[in-house]
Amino acid sequence: MAQYLLSGAAGFIAFRVAELLMDAGHEVYGVDNLNDAYDVRLKEYRLARLKSYPNFHFKKADIADREIIDVLTEWISPDIEGVINLAARAGVRTSLTDPWVYVDTNMTGTLNLLELCRRQTIKKFVLASTSSLYAEESEPPFREDDDTEHPLQPYAATKKGAEALAHAYHHLYDIDVSVLRYFTVYGPAGRPDMVMFRFCKWIAEGEPVIVNGDGEQSRGFTYLDDIARGTIQALKPLNYALINLGGHEVITINHLIQMLEKRIGQRAQVVHRTFHRADVRTNQADVTRAAELLDWQPEVNLEAGVDRLVDWYMQERAWASQVELP
Repeated sequence: MAQYLLSGAAGFIAFRVAELLMDAGHEVYGVDNLNDAYDVRLKEYRLARLKSYPNFHFKKADIADREIIDVLTEWISPDIEGVINLAARAGVRTSLTDPWVYVDTNMTGTLNLLELCRRQTIKKFVLASTSSLYAEESEPPFREDDDTEHPLQPYAATKKGAEALAHAYHHLYDIDVSVLRYFTVYGPAGRPDMVMFRFCKWIAEGEPVIVNGDGEQSRGFTYLDDIARGTIQALKPLNYALINLGGHEVITINHLIQMLEKRIGQRAQVVHRTFHRADVRTNQADVTRAAELLDWQPEVNLEAGVDRLVDWYMQERAWASQVELP
């Protein structure tokens, strides 16, 4: 079986990618700095699950540190077949307050891992990118060849820079690169800055549900397991490929709240605030390329996925209800 280096291993998408890889018999070397970008209890929960696997190896380290190249060279197996870079500073709004940390992780961190691939002759690199690259002028559903040259926030700008670095290393050193532009992902143990976790917690705990704007903005949601499967399928040789992953099932924020109300059995106390200029009105994806190149199709519909999320929250409510929301 294969061996992979996975950055951001305690992150939302990465931990599920790791579990699926290890369930299939592969060996995973996970690295994460366990930063406090959001409540670290979620990362500790995910990491504890991973550490139960005998084929999981973990190192606490920051990919933005230049010495990480030597640290990982000494630590990982010489037979690593691919690097899956899912470590990132994510979030549109928080990138407005500290853009430097986004540059450090999303660009310098990506550069360090690409340089590791060059030095160790690792021929496969998977990069997590973002749907935030698609500008307002693009017509949904967004396609990979739509305009991404005009990022609207520092977060998107750093992801565009990471894509450019990956392309340069592909061109210069023949590294096979899959760039995955993730859309809105949801599921158990999700990021607390994203609407699914926030709304679920707020409604379940009888707290005000903050909605920016009128709630008619829409998002394309995809369940975590489908995203993790697609990420693993992107380990195949693709030369250099940009691929939308997710965002296939589009609903408005108002509709999402109604779904959660029904499944939790409690009414939401909605409070409307001004629409944030860093947000976009929709982020629906065209996933034709994912079907063609990866033979990927989402399997979990929104109703089933929301049920699983709510079930997880209620099962873990004793601590999950205490998670601080950014």
